[in-house]
Amino acid sequence: MRQITEARSKKRGCWRLDAQQQRSRATPARYHCPMEPPGITRHRRPFLAPVYGIVLLAVVLFALGWAFYSNATTTVVFLVHPVEKTPGSIDDPPLSPEGEARAERLAHMFGSETRAGAHIDGVYASDDRRAQQTAAPLIERLRRAPVAFKIAEARAAAIRALREHPGGTVLVVASGAAVPEMVQELMGVPLATAADEADFLYVVSVPRIGRAHLARLRL
Repeated sequence: MRQITEARSKKRGCWRLDAQQQRSRATPARYHCPMEPPGITRHRRPFLAPVYGIVLLAVVLFALGWAFYSNATTTVVFLVHPVEKTPGSIDDPPLSPEGEARAERLAHMFGSETRAGAHIDGVYASDDRRAQQTAAPLIERLRRAPVAFKIAEARAAAIRALREHPGGTVLVVASGAAVPEMVQELMGVPLATAADEADFLYVVSVPRIGRAHLARLRL
């Protein structure tokens, strides 16, 4: 029986010393079993998880950057005075012959839809007669109703132009202090006016992100 048990134990790779062998070796009863190799675990270490995380983060950053770039539009606002009224005339006089010539010049500059860079998305004019008559030839060419505003509400009109025409081009014709106030609202800094400011066309580029820029062109 002992031989059969020992044979079975050896077949399993593990056997026990008999009593005589234990006494001769002066060792306690124990089993001699070879160590089995560790089994392969089913759950492997997720070493690709960091790679997937980096790729996902790159995709998200690219999408955010693309959305940021697409929304970074620039609105261009042209501001011009009508020709100044003759000293000693009535409070709200009509245009002089010189003012009519300026109105036709503005219509030629901005009234052609095929002219490169001259497309106008909106026209704003103060509610005095000279400003309205200065914008009239351009309005007739564009077949678009102007936005009239009071000189005292010039800053609000500038904000409205940016809100209603993001990324577009707007022409503003305004009398008196309206143009400097609107430029200051668009730029964030006061406009240093000169004695001959009525002869200049102001071009304000207002990006959605970043600082606005100002240029002056003599009419």
